[in-house]
Amino acid sequence: MNKIERMDNTIAGKEVDRPPVSFWYHFGVQHAPGERIADISLEFLSYYDLDWLKLMNDYFYPMPPGTPEIATAKDLGTIKPFEPRDTDWAQQLKAIEIIARELSGKAYFIDTVFDPWQVLLRNLAGEHLDELVETAPGEVLQALEVITDNVIGYCREALRAGCNGIFISTFGSKKQMSRERYIRFALPFLRRILEAISDYGPLNTLHVHDYGIFVDDVVDLPAPIISYEDRDESNPSMEEIRKVWNGTIMAGLDKNRATRVTPAEAARNAVEGMQLGGPTKFMLAPGCSFPTWLYPGAASALVDAVKAWKPGR
Repeated sequence: MNKIERMDNTIAGKEVDRPPVSFWYHFGVQHAPGERIADISLEFLSYYDLDWLKLMNDYFYPMPPGTPEIATAKDLGTIKPFEPRDTDWAQQLKAIEIIARELSGKAYFIDTVFDPWQVLLRNLAGEHLDELVETAPGEVLQALEVITDNVIGYCREALRAGCNGIFISTFGSKKQMSRERYIRFALPFLRRILEAISDYGPLNTLHVHDYGIFVDDVVDLPAPIISYEDRDESNPSMEEIRKVWNGTIMAGLDKNRATRVTPAEAARNAVEGMQLGGPTKFMLAPGCSFPTWLYPGAASALVDAVKAWKPGR
């Protein structure tokens, strides 16, 4: 069974020879042109012989021209609509176009975006965001609407450029924010993005980040795949998620057992994940990025353990 057949069968709930496997980390090359991102990503996929590529997107949402920080209600008004190809995201789109040509008929890949709340937090408002939510909530919501439109525009461009889905990260967990704040300032905008791209990304993936996830608030979102940290005790097991989620689960690998462990332990991590994941509608992956100091020998042992897996073991 080749990589595409394995993925197609998994998503469809059909029999597979083994679970598809992938993992990722941040390469730290967000200063580089799209061609280099494409080369590094393709080399990473090939070296570890992964079943699909999660393309990292470390190009940040652009700051409004002449605005070094969003610190006031007035500053929030400087967030305006834009064309994705007029920003640094043009480099990511270039990488997608290259990767799409190289992987055509060989493997699938998905691009990464962050929900509008994270966009504000990551660089636009940063340290000012908590105060802005308290002092100018209306203006924050208006800014989130504009950001949402821009993210939708980017996602559609990425899908047209050739990726097979969008992996969208959301802070839907107690570790990151209160449920009340999440429901007001994050969830509606996340839903709007997923609804806008639901017909265009067969591998669209909802990544619910961190610990203590708000299960009941996200399980009705329109995405065929959910990604989360199943191996942490604060989150539901995959068996529990399957009771409320009809799609595919992308989970199973403990990200804390990938570095500073032996190759044998990395392999055990994979075997345990496959035992938990079930026979199909399951993609073996970490609940978040592996650390960048990943030992290649351990990562290769993990993949070898997956390839040696026999269903029913």
